[in-house]
Amino acid sequence: MRDSDNCKIYVFHYKNGEPFPDSPGYTHILAGKENYTGESNLTGDNSGENISSKNRYYSELTGIYWIYKNQSPQIVGTCHYRRFFTAKGEPFIYKLKRFLYYFGGMNKGRHGLIYTSDLSFWEKRILSCEKATLFLNDFDAVMPEPRKLRQTLEKHYIKYHDANDLQLLRTIIGEKAPEYLSSFESTLHQKKLYANNMMVMKGLDFNTLCNWLFMILFEFESRINLGDYNDYQQRIFGFISERLITVWINHHNMKVKELPLIYFKNLKKQP
Repeated sequence: MRDSDNCKIYVFHYKNGEPFPDSPGYTHILAGKENYTGESNLTGDNSGENISSKNRYYSELTGIYWIYKNQSPQIVGTCHYRRFFTAKGEPFIYKLKRFLYYFGGMNKGRHGLIYTSDLSFWEKRILSCEKATLFLNDFDAVMPEPRKLRQTLEKHYIKYHDANDLQLLRTIIGEKAPEYLSSFESTLHQKKLYANNMMVMKGLDFNTLCNWLFMILFEFESRINLGDYNDYQQRIFGFISERLITVWINHHNMKVKELPLIYFKNLKKQP
């Protein structure tokens, strides 16, 4: 049975933990629950139509796919157990730290990220469903402030991953969605990336994006040997989808509200 609540923001977890935040509209999902060996009371992404067993390769995309196939809120949001959107301004002390990052050479990697261990202060500053709904009255999507890369998206990908991946994507888009090919090429030559596979969109736009995204990802999967990807590179589809979502946003000229992310450092250390 499909859920039809007005707004839901889904928080992806990869191990058991206390649901945070415990706020209206937030739903906590254990991504990759099909292969999870521990105990967890979190809702899994392994019911209905799902790809939960592929989480080692798809990361949070197994949760996104589950939402796409099994849920139907009018507004859909996605985030991570330690990364959340905020629409609140930073206090002066955080702005000062960000200013100092510039002189320490850390500003590039921390652009759009508020690093903190203060759950009590920042929990009430996490984006609410009510605020997200208001944003979507004027914008097509809420996205993280884009990462500002020193290189183009193409050069950056080649630096950290396999260049053959991009060529295969080029071929697949040319065959399956040729109208996106020019947007793919122009996006690869820009230096801004919507990272983390996080977003808030109207349900219809979310489904349209997922139709296109998973069509390409599944075709990509059918043409590679997953055994060739080891360790960090096994999360291949998560890396690719960040680029493809950026392509899709650009292709449709989406009017985007870009928000910073709160990064709760201490939540990463949860047992």
